[in-house]
Amino acid sequence: IASVSELACIYSALTLHDNEVTITEDKINALIKAVGVNVEPFWSSLFAMALANVNTGSLIYNVGAGGPCSSMEAKKEESKESDDDMGFGRFD
Repeated sequence: IASVSELACIYSALTLHDNEVTITEDKINALIKAVGVNVEPFWSSLFAMALANVNTGSLIYNVGAGGPCSSMEAKKEESKESDDDMGFGRFD
């Protein structure tokens, strides 16, 4: 579960992205201050550094693209293929 500080930084970063503003520590801090939330100082710098060289739009739109469900499906398919290759298929 995300803390209030994390959520404040996430929402600030999303707001900046939606308004096509570069996500920086100062801008995150300004938004957090404007809404009156108290955040430990390291959170805004952590988020700014993490998002500095990232295509934020791509990150947002592909949030579930590589999650555990898709990797489990890939493993199931891989396992099935390896059984077939060794002669242990269902219909041999």
